[in-house]
Amino acid sequence: MKLFKSTLAILSVVALGACQNLTETQRTVVGATGGAAAGLIAADVLEADNDWRLIAGLAGAAAGTVVAQNQNRQSCAYARGDGTYYTAPCPS
Repeated sequence: MKLFKSTLAILSVVALGACQNLTETQRTVVGATGGAAAGLIAADVLEADNDWRLIAGLAGAAAGTVVAQNQNRQSCAYARGDGTYYTAPCPS
């Protein structure tokens, strides 16, 4: 049940950001906030200690910021399968 609640919370944060017509700065703030929330929720689900919760929150905020900035540029990151990534236009 805890995993279900966490998944629902993450999806609602993502959906909330997608429902609004935001400026670039607003989208970055929403991405950072949503990413930090997702990182903290994941750390809570895994019952991490406070140090790992901080690290998960910071990593989530960084990932959310990158995702928000890529959405502004309409480019997506794709994995090559060897641990590297490349960017290309997002599918319509």
